[in-house]
Amino acid sequence: MSEPRYDVIAIGNAIVDVVASCSDELIEELGMTRGGMTLIDADQARDLYDAMGPAREISGGSAANTLAGLSALGAQCAFVGQVADDQLGQVFAHDIRAVGIDFDIAAREGEPPTARCLIFVTPDGQRTMNTFLGASQFLPADALDEEAVGGAQILYLEGYLWDPEEPRAAMRRAIESAKAAGRKVAFTLSDAFVIDRYGDDFRALIADGLIDILFANEVELAAITGEADFEAGLATLEGKVPVLVVTRSEKGAVSIAHGERAAVSAEPVEHVVDTTGAGDLFAAGFLFGYVRSKPLETCLRMGSIAAAEVISHYGARPEADLAKLMQEKLG
Repeated sequence: MSEPRYDVIAIGNAIVDVVASCSDELIEELGMTRGGMTLIDADQARDLYDAMGPAREISGGSAANTLAGLSALGAQCAFVGQVADDQLGQVFAHDIRAVGIDFDIAAREGEPPTARCLIFVTPDGQRTMNTFLGASQFLPADALDEEAVGGAQILYLEGYLWDPEEPRAAMRRAIESAKAAGRKVAFTLSDAFVIDRYGDDFRALIADGLIDILFANEVELAAITGEADFEAGLATLEGKVPVLVVTRSEKGAVSIAHGERAAVSAEPVEHVVDTTGAGDLFAAGFLFGYVRSKPLETCLRMGSIAAAEVISHYGARPEADLAKLMQEKLG
């Protein structure tokens, strides 16, 4: 097998986050699901934007956030996603390239516009997300560079993007390319609502041995396994995926890899500002440790350190020097 060109190549939604602080009362007034992620249409996006207070625009998207963390740690990465030929599309493309990630997918002409996620952050740091998927739903399979996929140590897939037909076809094709090249496939379940809709697809991928590394949180673990008990959920998936990683918010994280189990506590955070991107950056830290052949517990620690950094400020991408932070925390 040839040396990989990339540590990680990811396929995901190309989204610009629009983030604003708000009161708990506004969440209720607007009828939003507190702490959840809801898909919205163009009209709803306009209405919610009008209801927002002063906002900041920060490039986001789950898999893209993970790559931003990986790149900050020194990994070589590439991103596959679709933007429109508009202002937010230019913002996204600039931001992802500026952090050293290869992004070569041509912008899409015409409607719909680039995806955006309207994020309302309550005083406790909880984020309520409302996502208009826009152009990101129209990533065609023929945009995929199969040589690049085969040249990455890990293909990382975002469950959120399984919903639209075109990107789903692109991801299936990418899995085939990665497996044909002897590479590993990592998959993040993203959200329980995605599992409600496509859980059978995900379970089939697991049963067919197509997922090497699976990321979930406690809620997603229960949704994919049908087990309300945490340990029962772990037992259901143990052995079905070579590497299982489950985050538990303030309770830390657990991983079972090739029969070995490790767990870590959550990294202490002085003040939680915005939990957006916590899972994305956890995956970044873990995957960086994994591609550098670190012990399982160290991979989990790296995930926890990266997640703690991102929830200490607004936005889903790191602001501190992650590599330096890892050195300070891990020695």
